[in-house]
Amino acid sequence: MLDKNAIGRSSPPTLNEVEKGSIRRFAEAIGDYNPIYYDEEYARASGYPTIVAPPTFPASFHSAADLRELLGVGIKSLLHAEQGFEYERPIFAGDRIYVATKVADVLERSGPAGRMDVAVIEDEGRDEEGNLVFRARRTLIVRASKENT
Repeated sequence: MLDKNAIGRSSPPTLNEVEKGSIRRFAEAIGDYNPIYYDEEYARASGYPTIVAPPTFPASFHSAADLRELLGVGIKSLLHAEQGFEYERPIFAGDRIYVATKVADVLERSGPAGRMDVAVIEDEGRDEEGNLVFRARRTLIVRASKENT
């Protein structure tokens, strides 16, 4: 079982600068060609100050979190099971967002292959004024491996 003492472990905030090109490349990678992600004039005509990032864009953000340290397991043992996002406002090109990561929960579940450990990781993104922009929540399954034993 994952160590319950991991709950609450966190990383310091890390700066992520949101660039127009990054938004475009991300939108292309996910196959979403909504013009608000590509065309600044269209985005402004739609009521936004500039190009908007797709809703799953924070998945591309970096934080200072090393999940191996936070959870005490090898990174190859982690399977991404689920992710969700909550927004206070959209993310725009030009934003500077500080992302901090923490271990929200550690659980044990039963699955088809038997017992498995589950870690719930939360990311929080804040702007330069400290205002909340988004929260992301990831559920990771920790596979049993030689690395973990």
